[in-house]
Amino acid sequence: MQACEPIAMFTSQAFCIPDTCLGPKPVLKPPHSARMCNPTSIDGRHDMAMTNPLQYVQQVRSEVAKVVWPTRREVALTTVMVFIMAALTAVFFAVIDIIIRFGLTSVLGFFGS
Repeated sequence: MQACEPIAMFTSQAFCIPDTCLGPKPVLKPPHSARMCNPTSIDGRHDMAMTNPLQYVQQVRSEVAKVVWPTRREVALTTVMVFIMAALTAVFFAVIDIIIRFGLTSVLGFFGS
């Protein structure tokens, strides 16, 4: 019997040349996102527990407290960087537009005259 080589790095299938195939058979599982369509889990329970509005607000506030918010300086610097990048992009595309317009007018002028 020959040793089997894996087909690909991420599969559990194996193949042998010429006669036998060793290795585990693949187990077909539904994709992880398949449960997203059905709010009921396999055993019939709902995945999300219902809470009253007061508990919901308390949970939201506790989660918001865990967020590391940017400082005023970080927000200002990021905003300035966005405006600078937008201006540079506008200048870049304006130059490209001028180059293309010049090329087209010169080519059309050459063949048109």
